[in-house]
Amino acid sequence: MEVAAQPKADPKRIAISLGLIAAFAVLLFAVPQIIGLEISPMILVSAFILVSVYTVLSFEFLHRTSVALFGAISIIVAALILGTVHAEESFDFIVGVIDYNTIGLLLGMMIIVAILAETGVFQWVGIKASKISKGNLWKLMLMLCTFTAVVSMFIDNVTTVLLMVPVTIAVFRIFKVSPIPFILAQALASNIGGAATLIGDPPNIMIGSAANIDFNTFVVHMGPTVAVSFAASLLFMKILFRKDLKAQVQNIEQLMKEDETVYLKDKKLLWKSIIVLIGVIALFIVHGSLLIEPSIIAIGGAAVLLVLTRANPERVFHEVDWPTLIFFTGLFIIVGTAEYAGLIDILSNAAINITGGNPWLTFLVIIWLSAIASAFVDNIPFTATMIPLIETLNLDPNIASAFGGFAVSPLWWALALGADFGGNGTLIGSSAGVVAAGISEKNGSPISFNRWFRVGFPFMIMTTAVGTVVLAISVLMGL
Repeated sequence: MEVAAQPKADPKRIAISLGLIAAFAVLLFAVPQIIGLEISPMILVSAFILVSVYTVLSFEFLHRTSVALFGAISIIVAALILGTVHAEESFDFIVGVIDYNTIGLLLGMMIIVAILAETGVFQWVGIKASKISKGNLWKLMLMLCTFTAVVSMFIDNVTTVLLMVPVTIAVFRIFKVSPIPFILAQALASNIGGAATLIGDPPNIMIGSAANIDFNTFVVHMGPTVAVSFAASLLFMKILFRKDLKAQVQNIEQLMKEDETVYLKDKKLLWKSIIVLIGVIALFIVHGSLLIEPSIIAIGGAAVLLVLTRANPERVFHEVDWPTLIFFTGLFIIVGTAEYAGLIDILSNAAINITGGNPWLTFLVIIWLSAIASAFVDNIPFTATMIPLIETLNLDPNIASAFGGFAVSPLWWALALGADFGGNGTLIGSSAGVVAAGISEKNGSPISFNRWFRVGFPFMIMTTAVGTVVLAISVLMGL
C-alpha cells in the first residue's frame, strides 16, 4: 500500500511556526495572571491547542490529517487530566462531538464520483472545450471555469478540481502554454460555484448539518448571490489574467484532430452513474420534506451505484480521500472539546462586545472576518470553529430580535459566503486550492504562494465585496 508523502519539512517554516506558538503560549498564560483575570485551565489549554493546530496547518510542514489527529488526542488528554471529561464518559463524549452527517455525506459523494471518474467524462469535457475554443485562450478559460463552477455545485469542489486539473495540464502541454493561470482560474471558480449549494463546498456541508438547513433553502438563499458574484468574477479574471491570455498557442491542428470520444471508456457506466447522481441530487432537493439526512441519501446513492455497476469496492474505496475524512473527524473533536470547555462562549462574548450586539454590524463582521481568516487558515477548520460561535451569537437578545423572524439566521449565510469566497485569497485558504497546487507541482508547474496571492487575494476581495452587497440585499428582501 502506498503511503501518502508528508509535506517537506522546511526548517525555516518549522522555526517560524514554533516561534509563533511559543509567543502565543506566553501571552495566553502570562497576561491573565498579570491583569488578574481568572480563566479556567481547560479554556487556556483549549485555546493553545486550537491556535497551535491552526498555525501548523498554515505553515504546512506536517500533513493536515496528522496535525488534526494529534490535536484531537492532545485536547482529549488535557480534558481528562483537568477533569473536564471523566474517563468513563470519554468514548461517548468523542462520539457525541463528531458530526457524522458531514462525514457520511462526503464519503457517499466520494464513492459516487470515484465511479463516475472511471468513465473518462471529465477528460472528454476538457478536450471538447479546447476544440471549441480553437486556440482562443479567453474563450477556453470561460468554458473551463463555467464548467468547473457548475460541477462544483453538485460535486464537492475538492473532487471537481482533482478531476479537472489533470485534464487542463494535458491540454496545455499540447498548446505549449503554461497551465498555471488556468489552474488558478479553475480553483477560484470552484470555490465560487461550490458556495451555491449545500454539497458544493465542505464548509457548506458543515453549516447545513449544524443549522439544519436543507438543500433547497441553501440554494434559494445563496444561489442568487453566487450567480451575480460568479458573473463578476469572470470579468475580474479577464483583468487579472490579461497578460497570460495573450500567450501564443501552438499545435492547434493536432488538438483539432483529437477524437475526444476515445476518452469515454464505458458509456454504460457513464449513464448509470449520471442516473444515480441525478437521483441523489433530486433527493437532496426534497430531503427537507422527507426528513432524511443528506448523508443517508449520499451513502444510499453510493450503495445503489456499487450494485448497479458491479464495481470492485476495494478499487473504489481506494479512491476515497480517507485522510480528509479523518482530518474532519479530528477537527470535530478539537472544536467540540473547546466548545464544551467554554472557549466558544468567551469568543462569542468578545464578538458581541466588538459589534455592540448590532445585528447588521455582526452580519458584516462575520462575512469579512471569515473571508480574511479563511484566506490564511484552511476554511474547513475555521468553519468548524465558527459554527458553535454563530450558534451562541444567535442567542443574543439583540440579534435574536432582529433575525428571529427568518427561517434561517442570516449569520449562517454570512459565514458560508465569507468562508467559501475567502478561501480563494491564498494558496492555503481552501482544500481545493491546496489540491490544485499539489497536482500542478507534481506535473512540473509549481504555483508559489506569492503567485497565488497576487491573483487570489484581490480576486477574493472583489468577489466578497460583490457577494456582500447581493447577500445583504437578498436578506433585506426576505429571500
